[in-house]
Amino acid sequence: MNTTHPCFDKNASKVYGRIHLPVAPKCNISCNYCNRKFDCVNESRPGVTARVMTPNEALEHLDRMKKIMPHINTIGIAGPGDALANAEKSFATVDTIKSKYPDMHLCLSTNGLNLPDYIYEISYLKISHVTVTVNANSPEIASLIYRRVNYRGVVYRGEEGASVLLQNQESGVQKLIQAGVLVKINFIYIPEINANEMSNVVRMVDKMGANLFNVMPFIPVEKTPFFSLRPPLPHETMRMQQAVKAYSSSISLMDHCQQCRSDAVGLLQGNCATKENDILMEEEATETAGHAVVK
Repeated sequence: MNTTHPCFDKNASKVYGRIHLPVAPKCNISCNYCNRKFDCVNESRPGVTARVMTPNEALEHLDRMKKIMPHINTIGIAGPGDALANAEKSFATVDTIKSKYPDMHLCLSTNGLNLPDYIYEISYLKISHVTVTVNANSPEIASLIYRRVNYRGVVYRGEEGASVLLQNQESGVQKLIQAGVLVKINFIYIPEINANEMSNVVRMVDKMGANLFNVMPFIPVEKTPFFSLRPPLPHETMRMQQAVKAYSSSISLMDHCQQCRSDAVGLLQGNCATKENDILMEEEATETAGHAVVK
């Protein structure tokens, strides 16, 4: 795949940076592996952020970071909840930014539940890349991962909720591809739950024309139902990544994911857990040292 988006192209990730703008606090599903309230300064995983921003604060933050790191070429909304469960704020942020930075990639991450409802807005705002997390292909397995699903004001549980989510994921991905949006699928690999689901997920999204597939190792998080489950060993994750090609001859594999925070900024191959204050303090220290040398 030929793109300068650092997540969609491994070579680009060494040259171009990205910035995640944490403007989406709400979520519309309850995942057994997720705790968005737990934030560790040294932790790098989706759903973690130091603070939630308004669209205007996000633009100011982008302005500051762009001056410090001009190699940033990609703007993403990846939580800490779901971008499309906060559609008004997410799209307002994109709309605020795109006129000032027309040449930057615009992207968002979603669980896909609300995706079919917002294809027009995604196309209209020229959001070029969308990541959809698809962890299962069957309602039976999906119901083990998701406790409840809140769609259009109705709460669904068990396999009924899982079916609603899976149907919307499939429909949404298909519509994105028809609209010309580049699509990455995130599959969170939970060895004791969905190891046998990946082959069906790969085949499904490959048939629809998804561009990239990312196997993400499950991270146990405190105060979640899955905290006691074991994460995959590195060789197990690698084996699953290698297996993607056995199930598809056309979809590309992402093997450089850092499972970044919702407020990540900078090169993907660098420190994904870097926070705004850390960067500003480092920049201030550099400037102070420079002045001292001049004197």
